[in-house]
Amino acid sequence: MENTSSLNITNTISQKESGEMGLIKMILEDIRCAIQRDPAARNWFEVLFNYAGLHAIWLYRVNHWLWTHKIYFPARLFSQIARWLTGIEIHPGAVIGRRFFIDHGMGVVIGETAEVGNDVTLYHGVTLGGVSLEKGKRHPTLGDNVVVGAGAKVLGAIEIGTGSRIGANAVVVKPVPPESVVVGIPGQIVKRSEKRTADQPDLHHDRLPDTLGQTLQQVVARLNQLEEQMHVHQNGQIEPDPEGYWTGSDFSI
Repeated sequence: MENTSSLNITNTISQKESGEMGLIKMILEDIRCAIQRDPAARNWFEVLFNYAGLHAIWLYRVNHWLWTHKIYFPARLFSQIARWLTGIEIHPGAVIGRRFFIDHGMGVVIGETAEVGNDVTLYHGVTLGGVSLEKGKRHPTLGDNVVVGAGAKVLGAIEIGTGSRIGANAVVVKPVPPESVVVGIPGQIVKRSEKRTADQPDLHHDRLPDTLGQTLQQVVARLNQLEEQMHVHQNGQIEPDPEGYWTGSDFSI
């Protein structure tokens, strides 16, 4: 896994490159990124005026420049204005790389010491939050090409490895190795058996492992083996029907 210092260097370079490439070129790069990652985007004009996630990141770039030049109060003030306008809260002290895309965006919160690599995608309701009242590093570090699904919470000074995918509504509180998938509460880490070769972000939210279901299947299989060894007859199978639905008595509430 990339260590924090190496990712800090990567992000610092990204910020420098963003400043050197010019505002117009950066805006064009972000628009191109949005069109590539959102199939609902039809043209550049529509993306430029209607994508709150892009507006939030552009306003953040200005606020971050103020923050790094120790103009703290205006940076915080303008970040609050950006929050009112977009529904996205990004602390100006956060460090965010290039081609960062927030899809839909409402309810996204990114804390002060969060660090985000290049080509990262967040969906609505994501929180990159802290779990400590102490000063210093207390928010997550995301590597390059990370995708965080809707409603997911990544909490604490932990690292999310390059190329990983956080499932919707997962709560991640421990470090994640590169090329992993995280699901559940608390987040269960599943390492990919093979590294992805595609350059595009992995946006297939339908391809998430069922860690709890697999565990229960193993427990049931082991129980069946023990019952066979003990010559105990089971009263019916505990499994869903062919369509994947569970059946039973009245479950009205």
